[in-house]
Amino acid sequence: MDGRAPRLFTVGSVLADIRLDVPHLPARGGDVIGTGAQVSAGGGFNILAAAARQGMDCIFAGRHGSGPYGAQIRADFAREGIATVHPPVTDADSGFCLVMVEPDGERTFVSSPGVEAALAGRRFADLPLRMGDVLFASGYDLSYPELGRPIAAWMTGLPWEIGFVVDPGPLVADIPEAVMAQVMPRATVWSMNRREAEMLTGTADPALARTRMRLAPDALLILRDGAAGAWLSTGIDTAPVLVPAPPVTMIDSTGAGDTHSGVLIASLAAGLAPLAAVARANAAAALSVTRKGPATAPDARELDDFLGSAENPVLRRAEKVG
Repeated sequence: MDGRAPRLFTVGSVLADIRLDVPHLPARGGDVIGTGAQVSAGGGFNILAAAARQGMDCIFAGRHGSGPYGAQIRADFAREGIATVHPPVTDADSGFCLVMVEPDGERTFVSSPGVEAALAGRRFADLPLRMGDVLFASGYDLSYPELGRPIAAWMTGLPWEIGFVVDPGPLVADIPEAVMAQVMPRATVWSMNRREAEMLTGTADPALARTRMRLAPDALLILRDGAAGAWLSTGIDTAPVLVPAPPVTMIDSTGAGDTHSGVLIASLAAGLAPLAAVARANAAAALSVTRKGPATAPDARELDDFLGSAENPVLRRAEKVG
C-alpha cells in the first residue's frame, strides 16, 4: 500500500443493455408487445457506475467497439467519470443484452456478445495496478472461452494485496470447472444471490454453501437474499449473519445485484467493516429497485441520507454493529 486510494478495475464485459417493459414473457414461438425501450451501457458498467458514485476511481480495461453500442458505452463512461484503458476496436461493435422487465419488476436476459468477449492480444499484465487496487470479474467474463482462462491464470499470480471480487451472476453454471478451481480460492470477496448459490453449491443455505466452496479462509461470502437483505459469512468457522434490507416497493430489479456489488466494493475500499459495508450495499440495492433502468445506483449523498433516515432504523443498527 502506498497511501493512495484503491481503484476498481474490470477487464471483462461491458455491453449495451436494450431494456423493454413487457406484460409477461412470450410463450415459445409467441410474441408480446414491449414498451419503453431504452439503450444504455450495461453489464460490468453498472458495477463501475455504482462504485464511482460512491467516490471510488473506476477504470474499464476491457474492449469496446466502434459501432453504436460502443459509442453509447463510452458516452456513459464519460458521464460517470470512468476511465478507459484501450481505444475502440475499429472494425466491430460491443455486444448487447436484451432485458425484458415484467410488471412485478423481475427481469429476464438474452445476451449477444461482441468485442468485449474476445482477448484479441490484450496483456493483462500490462495494467498499471498498484497494491490496494481491486479487480472485479463476473460470470460473463469467466465463462467466455477467450477470457475466462486468461483472467483466472493472471489472477493467481497477483499479490494478495490486490483484491479480487467475483459475482458469478446468472451464468454461474457456465463457468468452466478449471476456471472456477482457480478463481474461487483467489477471491477476496464472493457475492451471489440465492438462485446462483443453489446452482453453484446445491443449496441456498449460506453456512452450508460456504462449506461446499473452495474460498480462502478469510474471504468474504455474501449471499444476497432479495428483500430480506444479504447473508455475510466472514469464514468457514463463523456463523453467517443476515444483514437486513429496508422495505421498499420494487419497480425494476434490473441491476440491483450490480448496485450491491459496486457499493460493497467501494465501501470496503473506504475502510468500512464488512457488516457495515453490506448494510450500505443493501440500502443502495433497495433504492435502485425503486427506479426504472439498469444503472440506478444512488450517489454517496443519497445513500447517506437514506441510511440516516428515521424510516430505516434497522440499517442504522446494522451499521453500528459493523
